[in-house]
Amino acid sequence: MSATMKVFDIDRREVGEESLPPGIFDVPANRALVHEAVRAYLAASRSGTHDTKTRAEVAGAGKKLWKQKKTGRARIGSLRSPLWRHGGTVHGPTPRSYAYSFPRKKRTGALRIALSEKVREGRVLMVNSLELSSHRTTAFVKALKTLGVQTGALILDEPVGRNLELAARNIPRVKVLRSSNVNVVDLLKYEYLVMTLPAAKRLAEVLAS
Repeated sequence: MSATMKVFDIDRREVGEESLPPGIFDVPANRALVHEAVRAYLAASRSGTHDTKTRAEVAGAGKKLWKQKKTGRARIGSLRSPLWRHGGTVHGPTPRSYAYSFPRKKRTGALRIALSEKVREGRVLMVNSLELSSHRTTAFVKALKTLGVQTGALILDEPVGRNLELAARNIPRVKVLRSSNVNVVDLLKYEYLVMTLPAAKRLAEVLAS
């Protein structure tokens, strides 16, 4: 049995209802799975560009500093040795990827759970369209206030209109995505989820596969 959600226009006038598949928007909570998905997403997002120089990369001549024997000093081969100041680093960090394999079924399952929690909390707003006549940010800010999502919102549209993209990019705590690019971290980060009818249908298709 599917649940229904009210559909509004950009002026928050009710224009109809839309059925939501319960297998996507009414899934029991599983905090452990969501935690796994968040960790996998954040790990894959790390740049991993930290680097230190080995003895082969630091500046300095490779000439032996003094002869091996009869100097009273410890034998030494190169100024670039890790034993010397400004020498190379031993076992230091090198560029790497922190991403690891995370099953697609678990990822989509975590998205369903996060969406369902948003619905249960009453923080999902469905609108028939977000086509804007202007790219002006002030007009879109007024529209968000009218919709009642001033504290931060993730906005899903399919496709994302150019005016919407330009109007929203300078607003703090507002992010616009295509529904096919939604991720669990953004669903948890933003308080409200605003999605158009085409975005909701596309999201249901993506998460049902």
